[in-house]
Amino acid sequence: MDLGPLTASPRQLLCWQFDLTWSLFEYHLERLEPADFLWEPVTHCWTVHPDGAGHWRPDWADTEPEPVPVPTIGWISWHIGWWWTVTIDHARGRTPRERTEVTYPGNGPNAVAWLRDLRTEWLAVLDHLSDADLHTPASFPWPKDSGLTVAHMVAWVNTELMKNAAEIGQLRLLRAASG
Repeated sequence: MDLGPLTASPRQLLCWQFDLTWSLFEYHLERLEPADFLWEPVTHCWTVHPDGAGHWRPDWADTEPEPVPVPTIGWISWHIGWWWTVTIDHARGRTPRERTEVTYPGNGPNAVAWLRDLRTEWLAVLDHLSDADLHTPASFPWPKDSGLTVAHMVAWVNTELMKNAAEIGQLRLLRAASG
């Protein structure tokens, strides 16, 4: 695909940006150790915990606490899975799942597999978008009457993924450096 500045369509540019973001994320995913996921760098953390039914649930508050807890890699992995699952639901016209319906898969290798599966699902969404589709109103992550479009939603996914990838990468590096 030619992505020169004058030849790339808006869709091609957003897909290129997603591929770049994913490649930077994959650098860390490939290097994560199982113990990285629940490592707590400080005492004031948000993480994931098994419940009585065998599902892993994230720490959560409807109003963000002050100070904001430092999330574990497990929590961030769940967070990515949550927002991406809901975004894919919206993009495919499905009823979006509630936050409480999206659970952590239980361990690091399963979390990485889950995130890679979400990437595959997202690529299928992107493959079915045309440049014209990018101009249609988006209903997530903001109200449909916001004036923001599917292009904005795709750009938001790229940005949110890059932010979360950087957080996971930083935590991975800190744990490795702490011995």
